[in-house]
Amino acid sequence: MKKWLQFIGVIALFLVSSHVQSQYLYNASGSTLGRIDGNYVYNSSGSTLGRFDGTYIYNASGSSLGRFDGTYVYNASGSTLGRIDGNYIYDASGSTLGRIDGNYVYDSSGSTLGRFEGVPSDKAILFYFFFFKP
Repeated sequence: MKKWLQFIGVIALFLVSSHVQSQYLYNASGSTLGRIDGNYVYNSSGSTLGRFDGTYIYNASGSSLGRFDGTYVYNASGSTLGRIDGNYIYDASGSTLGRIDGNYVYDSSGSTLGRFEGVPSDKAILFYFFFFKP
């Protein structure tokens, strides 16, 4: 019985520790640009850039940068900045800004902007293209 409880404890610890690990964003040369830890976004030096709070995005001082409804990205005043359609990202006029392929991010010309690990693609898109541009 004791070994069984130890086994359950180890599994629980693994699940909790893997869930709270930071999620990193890198530039095209592989250098760390930042990380997302929970809802907070940090630069490579560890300074807070901002946070995600549901559909809203805030800068480090708490001012609203905008929001994301799952498809469209809006600035703080409500104007459309762009949209995400599958793996492609468009600006407000409909021009292609770039795309996501796996965990790599590309600009409109196909050049690699960077890659991300453990970051949901929508947060990576908001980081690279709209609110926390490297």
